[in-house]
Amino acid sequence: MENIAKKPIQPNPILLQSKELYEYILETTVYPREPEPLKELRAASASHPTAFFGTAPDAGQLMAMLLKLVNAKRTIEVGVFTGYSLLLTALAIPDDGQIIAMDINRKSYEIGLPIIQKAGVEHKIDFIESQALPALDKLLENQENEGSFDFAFVDADKGNYLNYHERLIKLVKVGGIIVYDNTLWGGTVAWPEESVPAAKRDVRQSSIEFNKSMVTDPRIESSLAPLGDGLTICRRIY
Repeated sequence: MENIAKKPIQPNPILLQSKELYEYILETTVYPREPEPLKELRAASASHPTAFFGTAPDAGQLMAMLLKLVNAKRTIEVGVFTGYSLLLTALAIPDDGQIIAMDINRKSYEIGLPIIQKAGVEHKIDFIESQALPALDKLLENQENEGSFDFAFVDADKGNYLNYHERLIKLVKVGGIIVYDNTLWGGTVAWPEESVPAAKRDVRQSSIEFNKSMVTDPRIESSLAPLGDGLTICRRIY
């Protein structure tokens, strides 16, 4: 029987190969369905010196669908920046839903806050200005929080992804979803280390270790989707 696992990988002509193709995807399938508040928030964030921190719109589109597929009502967001992913979550969950959002920088969050308020969804958001680990640990101090969240999104310091995962796997219910952003780290996870700029090497190594860990974690099913800068989608199975 042919050993498929060792069969040489053939180039996939459908994989994203150019800036023009990415723009085609955005213009034809993402932007036409992007809610107006998200367009406005994206525009308001564009001049920020670290605008690239924001969630990619194509990744956001998939996240919104996942939120609706699991009927998410109670969610966690680790890392908020100006609030694009926070707003899309608030728009996707029901009116009595709740998002516990944590970030060390309230000033960035306040860039998007007027748009969130105008969209009429601020009441769903509990923003905590804090490092994420102590905030997550505080949630876990209340046993009623364990297994009570439907969805979590992580887009914060990449070196702590494994630490966040150990806490979120307790907070998110069986069947719930945890999504991690930037898990391809600009593609550097596949580069030889000597080809990676020195400033990116630590996070590259953390990303490699995280990706390996997700594959071997028996508590989840996972998929690394090449959207934005890499989106790892985990479903808790026990």
